[in-house]
Formats: sequence, structure tokens, C-alpha cells
Amino acid sequence: QVQLVESGGGLVQPGGSLRLSCIASGGQFSLNVMAWYRHAPGNQRELVARITSGDMTNYADSVKGRFTISRDNAKKTVYLQMNSLKPEDTAVYYCNAEGLYSTGRDVNKYSKWGQGTQVTVSS
Repeated sequence: QVQLVESGGGLVQPGGSLRLSCIASGGQFSLNVMAWYRHAPGNQRELVARITSGDMTNYADSVKGRFTISRDNAKKTVYLQMNSLKPEDTAVYYCNAEGLYSTGRDVNKYSKWGQGTQVTVSS
């Protein structure tokens, strides 16, 4: 089974930066689309940024120009560089990956979530 493990969250002052990482592991699989979502208390989970296997990206309007998503296919890792952080960026950030997973006998689609990492922006 594909597993995702996030890291890099923490407490940062407004205007500061953080870089989140998400490493995928678990057998033979492709990483077609990788994305970061966030969930703040009282809000619905929202898409922050996504990147395809062809490196096409899209971002939530609220983070355009401040956040950058990238991926390292050799390391099976997706990153989220977050600059100029604001208090409203405070949330639990989740990594999501979609692709194909091989069991050796067949190939199935999958969509997996990481456990989440807390980002708190406060002075």
C-alpha cells in the first residue's frame, strides 16, 4: 500500500517561511498527481496546490505568488515552499497523491492522504 509521510510544519512568525515535504513509499506505484490541502478549524478542507507528473501546477488564489509546489520524482517527494506566511495560513496541511498501484497481478488506481502536519503562523 502507498503511504505518505509529511514533515516540516511548525510555528512561524507572520512573514516567515516554511517548507513542507511529503515522501511516498510502498511498493510499485506511480505518482500522477500530488497535492497539498489544508484544513483550518471551522473551515472545509481546501486545495492549496497541486502538481502533475508533467509538472503542471495550479494554486489556490489565496496562496498564489507566495507558495510554490515542486516534486522530485527520484525521491518520490513533493514539497511546498511557503513564503510570506500569514496568520490565515494556519491549518493542518495534508499531502495527497493519486496514481496507479501494482499488486503484481493487477493495477489499480489509488488516492492516499498523509497524516497531516500543523502549520501555525503567529507572533
